[in-house]
Amino acid sequence: MSEREPTLRDALAPQPHILVVEDDGEMRHLIARHLRDNGFTVTPARDGREMREVLRTPAIAIDLILLDVMLPGASGVELLKELRASSRIPVVFLTARAEEMDRVLGLEFGADDYVVKPFGRRELVARLRAVLRRTGAAPEAQSAPAAPVGELTFDGWALSLGRRELTAPDGSLVDLSGAEFDLLMAFLAHPHRVLSREELLETARRRIGDLFDRSIDVLVSRLRRKIEPLEGSPPLIKTVRGAGYVFVAEVGHR
Repeated sequence: MSEREPTLRDALAPQPHILVVEDDGEMRHLIARHLRDNGFTVTPARDGREMREVLRTPAIAIDLILLDVMLPGASGVELLKELRASSRIPVVFLTARAEEMDRVLGLEFGADDYVVKPFGRRELVARLRAVLRRTGAAPEAQSAPAAPVGELTFDGWALSLGRRELTAPDGSLVDLSGAEFDLLMAFLAHPHRVLSREELLETARRRIGDLFDRSIDVLVSRLRRKIEPLEGSPPLIKTVRGAGYVFVAEVGHR
């Protein structure tokens, strides 16, 4: 792989970053939690559209994709074929026992391994780590990462990845807790996309512990008070009733 600028992964966590593409919400949540418990950073996606959106986001660097074969819309095999036209990101398939032909096609199109459902949690972690070692994406196979550089900008604000500092439009620094920084990064990585409480909580979980999903409401409220300080000013974070939150400002990178 070519040399890249440090990104969100470098700024927030040294762990390998796994993109979990699984349309079953309960399964997706369980896999994400188990992988985080074993030292991985995880970004969830429900289908090919969300997978493409994550991969197009400059602020996110994915080390491995855990890809379910049976997805709504484009199948895992179709998505893998599409991905291999432009990327060598390692891919591990999630398949059912009856999907032997899909496993064969996946390997032919460039999948690095597959895990058959139902699978043991230890087996899943072991297979992912083996693929990461084999492809050179495991931490022990990497040289020490350079300090993250650059800024993410929105509505006159600037968030420094290297210094982990938020600068207001008037040039003043705004103090952010670790959880607030992680939450803001999640919004900036997915502007104009509705993020559920589950997705946001998974992003900030290592900062706030294993709490209720409603605890994310408190964290969002705190962040709003810091980036929406003027009463009557247009909101940057909108609540979508019954679904979650959406960051509505345009995000730039410099």
